[in-house]
Order: sequence, then C-alpha cells, then structure tokens
Amino acid sequence: MESPEAILATAVEAARAGAEVLRHHFRSAGLEIAAKGQNDPVTAADRESEQVIVEAIRRRFPDHAFLAEEGGAHGGTHELEWVIDPLDGTNNFLQGHPTWCVSVACRQRGEPLAGVVLDPQGGNLFTALRGGGAYWNDRPMRVSRRPGLAGSFLATGYPFRAHAALDLYLRAFRDIFLQARGIRRCGAAALDLAFTAAGVYDGFFEFRLSPWDIAAGLLLVREAGGRFTDLDGGDSYFVGGNVVAGGEGVWRELRQAMARHADEATLDRLDPAGAAVC
Repeated sequence: MESPEAILATAVEAARAGAEVLRHHFRSAGLEIAAKGQNDPVTAADRESEQVIVEAIRRRFPDHAFLAEEGGAHGGTHELEWVIDPLDGTNNFLQGHPTWCVSVACRQRGEPLAGVVLDPQGGNLFTALRGGGAYWNDRPMRVSRRPGLAGSFLATGYPFRAHAALDLYLRAFRDIFLQARGIRRCGAAALDLAFTAAGVYDGFFEFRLSPWDIAAGLLLVREAGGRFTDLDGGDSYFVGGNVVAGGEGVWRELRQAMARHADEATLDRLDPAGAAVC
C-alpha cells in the first residue's frame, strides 16, 4: 500500500491546486451559478476546483476511488477512497465573504487515513494522519481542555437542508446557548471542525452534514485529542450527517444537552437521512 505520508502530501498538493482555481474566481464578475436545491447553489468554481483536485490525485494514484460533492462516487472500488469538498462555504464565496475552504480526505475501508482542510484567505492549512497527530500550519494542535459548556465558545451550522428538524435543532440550540459564552455560525463546517481541532472553538454541533463536509474534520479532531460522534455517541455520522465534536468535557456536555431534545432515531423520523445527506 502507498505510504500514509505520500497520501497526505498528495492531499495537500491537491487542495492547493483547488484553492488556486477558487482564488481566480473569488469576487469575480460573471461567475456561472446553478442551483442544486433551494438556497443550495453550485458554481463553476466548485466544479473546476473539484476537477483539478481529482486530476492531481489521479496523477499519483490512478486506481483510487472518489466521493466528491459535485461528481459523486466514481473511480472504482479500491480500499482507498478520496472524499472531497472542493468549496465548503459556497454561499460565503458567492457573497465575497472570505470564510470558505477546501477539504480533502482519504479513507481506508471507510475510516479516514489522511485529512486536509485549507483556508486560502486566512492562510491556514490543517493536516492530520491517522495515528500521526494533527497540525495547523505545520505546528501540532490540540483540542480545547475546557471542562464543560459553561463559558464555552462553540461553532454550529443551521440545518438548511433539513427543515423538518429545524424546531428540534432550535430547542437544542437554546439549551446550549444559555450555557455557552458564544456560538458562531460561519457557514463552512469543515473549517469549523478544523478550528475545533485547533482549540479555537471548544466544540461543534450540526445536523445533516454530508460525508465530504466531515471526513477531513473528523480526523483533525480525533488526532488533536478530541471526540467526534453522532447524536447518540456512536459512529453513524457518515450515514446521518449529525455531529457532536470537541474536547472531552465540552463534547460530553454538548451530547447531554442534545440528548434532552434530539437523538438519531427522532431525527430520522422527522427528516430521513438519505434526503438530507446525499
């Protein structure tokens, strides 16, 4: 098998190639925009970024499989699969807001092996290898050691694809809001998870994310010493897209707060997972 270090280096190279495409289009006039769903745009920048990312990886690993936001699953059944979000934060990107990123992960038989989140506008590169730690601009990073929700600084995202679950989310949000010092919604889940891994955010929670939103961030958080689970404390996050993450103390109290309002079964009854996550 290819060395993990070679896989990570390829992920970084591919993410940088995608970022160059995005820089070219950012704040430019005449960018082609289409709609995947209500309030869910896709642009020529997304597609071009994905294309160059996939090409960069295929030059090194032509037989690997891919799961990408715009192109879906393709490329075979190799045990190594690349999970790609070529532009996380498309709405921010369209508005000229500089909070967006590229996320590239490689999974081995479904479990992340290498992950990269690149924030071109902020100059932030987050990387992780399974068993090798997590790094922010080549310096080791660790999750927050805050013991609980009191005084915490959190990140979240609104379930804009899962309207049936909105009231449930808002009840949980209120409970958490009353305990936390602050909650931010920046609009790029992969970047939120990267900053959670770095200890900037003490924790993160969101419903109905897609695999490409979380594959790299999952590894970053875990390799930085944090916890990353679904609402029930399990590992169905790639199926349901529901995430609770952070350092041990904050993760535990976030889960407790969520459990008062939401669990995986309840959310599935309100909003079946397949419709929101794919």
